[in-house]
Amino acid sequence: MDVVALIGIGLLTGVTTVLFGFGGGFVAVPVVVWADAALGADAMRVATATSALVMVVNAGFATAVTPRRVLVALRGSGGLLVLLAAGAAMGASAGRLAPAALVRWAFVGYVALTIVDLLLRPGFLRPRTREEARAAAPRQLPALLGAPIGAIAAFLGVGGSVMTVPAARRAGHTMHVATALANPLTLAIALPAAVVSLLGAALPTSGGTHVHLVGLVDVGAAAALLVGGLPVIAVLRRRPPRIPDRIYARAYVGLLALVALAMLVSGDQG
Repeated sequence: MDVVALIGIGLLTGVTTVLFGFGGGFVAVPVVVWADAALGADAMRVATATSALVMVVNAGFATAVTPRRVLVALRGSGGLLVLLAAGAAMGASAGRLAPAALVRWAFVGYVALTIVDLLLRPGFLRPRTREEARAAAPRQLPALLGAPIGAIAAFLGVGGSVMTVPAARRAGHTMHVATALANPLTLAIALPAAVVSLLGAALPTSGGTHVHLVGLVDVGAAAALLVGGLPVIAVLRRRPPRIPDRIYARAYVGLLALVALAMLVSGDQG
C-alpha cells in the first residue's frame, strides 16, 4: 500500500511541479517522512535527501519541456545559478549533521513564516494593474540571493520555489511565468543536494527493513514518486490549465498551508 500511495502522491508532485514550481520537494518531504516512519528520527533526514533526487528529475524534465520564450527571462542569470548550487551544497551538508527535529521544525516554521509574508506584504496576492505592467518590465532576481536561497532550500529538502516564486512575482512576473522559472532554479539547487545525499553514509535500517537506501536516499520511494509524477508533467506542460492570476496566487498560499499541516500530522504519527 505504501508504494501505491507514493505513486498517487507522485501524481500530485507532477501537478505541483508544473503549476507551482515546487519540483516535488514540499510535497515529497512530509510523504516520505510518513512512508519511512519506521526509521524514527532519521525519517526526516531520509525524506530531505529523497526529495532532492525527486526534484532533480522532476525539475529537469519540466525545464526541458518549458517553452524557450519563457526561459529567456533567465538569460544573464549565470551568477545566480552558480550561487544557488554553492549554497545548496552547503545546506545539504549541514542537513546531514543537524538534528532531525531541528530540520522538521525549521521546515514547518519557514513555511508558516512564508505564508504570513505572502498574506501581509504587498506584491504577491494582488496582481499588477495594466498601468503598472506598462510602467515597469519584469526584473531579474538578484544574484546575491542565490547562496542563502540554495542553502535554506537544500537544508530543508525543498527546491527553493517557496522563495523564488514570490521573488519572481514581486519582480514583475505573472504566476505562470514565476512558477515556470522556478523549475530551472530548483534544478540548480537540487542537483548538488542530491549528490551530497547519495554520497552520504547509509543509515542502519533494522527498524524498517522495507527501506532501501543509497546513501541517505530512499530509492524505492523516489522511484514511486517519479512514476506518478513524470507523466503528469508531460501532459500539463503540453496543455497547461488557464488559471486567473489572482486565483493562482491564492492557490499557491493555500498549498503551502496544506504542506505545513501535512508535516505536522506526519510528525505526530512518527
